Amino acid sequence: MKRVFVRTFGCQMNVYDTGKMRALLAQDGYAPTDDMADADLVIVNTCSIREKPEQKLHSFLGEAFAIKRSADRLVTVAVAGCVAQQEGNKLLDRYPQLDLVFGPDAVPSIVSMVRAAQDQPVLDTTFLDADDYVFTSELDPDAKGAVGAFVTIQKGCDNKCTFCIVPTTRGTELSRPSAQILDEVRGLVAGGVREITLIGQNVNSYGLKVPGEKNFAALLYAVAAVPGVQRIRYTTSHPRDMGADVVQAYRDLPQLTSQLHLPVQSGSDAVLRRMKRFYTRDGYLRLVDQLMDARPDLALSTDIIVGFPGETDEDFEATLSLLETLRFHTSFSFKFSPRPGTPALKLLERDEAVAPEVAQARLVRFQDRQRVISLEQNRLLEGQVVEVLVEGPSRHDAGVICGRTGDFKMVNFPGDVAQTGSFAQVRVTRAFTNSLRGEPLRPWVAAPSPSASATA
Repeated sequence: MKRVFVRTFGCQMNVYDTGKMRALLAQDGYAPTDDMADADLVIVNTCSIREKPEQKLHSFLGEAFAIKRSADRLVTVAVAGCVAQQEGNKLLDRYPQLDLVFGPDAVPSIVSMVRAAQDQPVLDTTFLDADDYVFTSELDPDAKGAVGAFVTIQKGCDNKCTFCIVPTTRGTELSRPSAQILDEVRGLVAGGVREITLIGQNVNSYGLKVPGEKNFAALLYAVAAVPGVQRIRYTTSHPRDMGADVVQAYRDLPQLTSQLHLPVQSGSDAVLRRMKRFYTRDGYLRLVDQLMDARPDLALSTDIIVGFPGETDEDFEATLSLLETLRFHTSFSFKFSPRPGTPALKLLERDEAVAPEVAQARLVRFQDRQRVISLEQNRLLEGQVVEVLVEGPSRHDAGVICGRTGDFKMVNFPGDVAQTGSFAQVRVTRAFTNSLRGEPLRPWVAAPSPSASATA
């Protein structure tokens, strides 16, 4: 049997694409391996949203090519994902040992591409027309027996955020037919999946370009109606497109978890305008108020970019004050990273760059304060009983299992790995910045699923 090794960098969309590649390759006789040295096919699925993940590609290829040179068999090396889409033939020119380069739209053709690449280098970075694109329906082999799974609902993005390379690397937005989405959800639930995460670059705009298709809120209700779906999450959500019907879903659907990732990027209106986010700080705050009214226990997380071109000390202080006001449970914060072909580069040409040392100091300040707030938020749960969906054994402690609450808090507590996939009632005994420690209620209590209170 042939073996395939896949290294995945980047977002949930890349994780999902990797699963589809494994599913398609399994039909051609490839079994997954965790040891790159044993692989007949090595794929790196890349991310170009920031510079650092892109740099990881080149280090990884050095390892892959060393294995390819020393192997006593044919080893095919491929680069997939957003860097492949962005760089295309430049990668083949730079690395003569590279066999295959393909972008996200080419994932459904991976079997034929791999076969062709065994004879000569193959490049496929073509964006398909909406009428020609086919979403892969095969289920990721790793999803069998898993507790949670991603389900893509769209590809590409029509927004033009000035810092973002996604429209360049993943193309225009295309919504996946809701019938296909629901079929995949049913298949995953039949395999034991309890938690579904709907993913897309801007899930709130799902279906709006397709006459007669469900919009995103209607899709949430339809997924919740699938028997066996016990939790629903989604990412990523653009604040501009969050409608009142989605807010209402938080009132109506107990399966919709009490956790929302709502990227704000900056707390400064001036920076938001330069980013072309098309909402204001006050508009974001009003939206959060509406969401909290619908689900008072909602745990909010966000994305933050510091050091965006033209960001002043006052702009950064506005971002810090937003953190203090909303007290995000977690955030993903980064220094601005110039990406090829993005409109933000024109701002740099106007000498609006923030000095690297200034950007770094701002990032440290923001992250230091976020860690304090995250710990304070978690400490509010000490002594409380939370509902945990068990995901498996703890990575660090024998006899300890772990899982997440509905608001995405990781909880470690004593238990048996056989409880994976079940719901547990756990009393939180200690809070940390990124996780909780707890003790299960005795005797063992299986929580109602989905929780009627939707407060886990």
